[in-house]
Amino acid sequence: MAITSANQLELLQTAEAVAREKMIEPELVVEAMEESLARAAKSRYGADLDIRVAIDRQTGKATFTRVRTVVEDDQVENYQTEFTVEQAKPYLENPAVGDQFVEEVPPVDMSRMAAQAAKQVILQKVREAERERQYEEFKDRAGTIINGQVKREEYGNYIIDVGAGETVLRRSEKIGRESYQPNDRIRVYIKDVRRELRGPQIFISRVAPEFMVELFKLEVPEIYEGIIEITAVARDPGSRAKIAVVTQDTTIDPVGACVGMRGSRVQAVVNELQGEKIDIIPWNEDQPTFLVNALQPAEVSKVVFDEETGKIEVVVPEDQLSLAIGRRGQNVRLASQLTGLDIDIMTEEQDSARRQKEFEDQTSYFREELDLDEFFAQLLVSEGFGSLEEVAYIATEELLNIDGVDEETARELQARARDVLDEQNRVALDNARSNGVQDSLIEFEGLTPKMIEALSLDDVKTLEDFATCADWELAGGWTTVDGNRVKDDGLLEAFDVSLEEAQHLVMTARVKLGWVKPEEIVVGSQDSGSPDIVTDD
Repeated sequence: MAITSANQLELLQTAEAVAREKMIEPELVVEAMEESLARAAKSRYGADLDIRVAIDRQTGKATFTRVRTVVEDDQVENYQTEFTVEQAKPYLENPAVGDQFVEEVPPVDMSRMAAQAAKQVILQKVREAERERQYEEFKDRAGTIINGQVKREEYGNYIIDVGAGETVLRRSEKIGRESYQPNDRIRVYIKDVRRELRGPQIFISRVAPEFMVELFKLEVPEIYEGIIEITAVARDPGSRAKIAVVTQDTTIDPVGACVGMRGSRVQAVVNELQGEKIDIIPWNEDQPTFLVNALQPAEVSKVVFDEETGKIEVVVPEDQLSLAIGRRGQNVRLASQLTGLDIDIMTEEQDSARRQKEFEDQTSYFREELDLDEFFAQLLVSEGFGSLEEVAYIATEELLNIDGVDEETARELQARARDVLDEQNRVALDNARSNGVQDSLIEFEGLTPKMIEALSLDDVKTLEDFATCADWELAGGWTTVDGNRVKDDGLLEAFDVSLEEAQHLVMTARVKLGWVKPEEIVVGSQDSGSPDIVTDD
């Protein structure tokens, strides 16, 4: 096809039609046509030539030109596109480095292959422009809900038309067994928008907790305006969900506002989520209270919260156990996700039996270690003593407050406890030395013989070994992995060494070794290299 014989306005008309269909600028299509014609011309005149094509935006006329640039004498690399000042004199008046000589060349007759190649260039350019437009339109819409139309299903995944392009609702991101037919309208949540090699990717979901939050924003004006805040969401998509709400406005009931008149507001969200039941929980900054709310509709008798480990024990009446746990553990699992706590649920009978077992074990321990009769050992446990150290080093006056304990008995009791501890420490040091522990670690202030023995079992045998430990390796903690809290056991965790105490010991050892200067220590900073420790101190 000869360009000169074609209707010159046809190029512009084609560009307008393509731009209108793809919703992009006509200028981008015309530029793609210019590039495709230039490539066709190079295949005719030579690939080494700098052939350029300009299409007149008014008439549609395509002008083919060859460009050569003036360069330094020793800089000529391609004689087809570059020439020296001397070589340029016949073509340019007073040529200088950087000048260009442009001459028009005859339009080319496009062969079938050249026309096909030109078409591919145009399609590629149009596709790139379309992708860029799609990215620009959606890059700022991550975290919002959009409406789309189902086009087709492919292996359980749905292709969704979102207006400016298409995206995929993957099987794992749709609710349960919900299914759609072509042309069905659908609402989805945009999780992320990213540029990738295959073009911009819009990641959408209907199971993300944020999808529920955005739905409530649409249905509850107080949430949209920020009067009510959704502090946490836990979902079992398509089955059940829990959301925690709070407000600083004392005149508003946050739970009632989310439920709406006769449940109209929450029902609209439930209908969108395929009947997913939603428990709306009042948030409370006191974690045990918040947990009691989160376990609704079950009734809770008692809550025991261990701030150091982040674990919480919940005691419920026997007839409330199945309700608290829920079907297949759903209720307690959602409550755990909502509060971020590890929850152990037991009945009042189980709690009583556990406490009785602990009491008996502690009583037996005191009887054996301190050579006491059962009554006196029980008396110590009932008064709250839990270790030999507490008995040995507590103020004598505290022991005298126990009924039946006089000063002589108190001194004898503390002497026995100290003798047992001394023997235990002697054995611990002997074991540590037999494990190869050096004096540099044994003489380090702040570590007890039992701590040194425990360190030796993990090949920490010198002060240098100890100084290389991270604080969390000693004190333990909790690491968040894929949204789940995983326990990290510390080498000294059994001795109730806190993260701050472990950090102080490690930094002291590094100062003693000369690795760091005292003035370089930042108080309260966490040891580098530690994982995402979650503590509830």
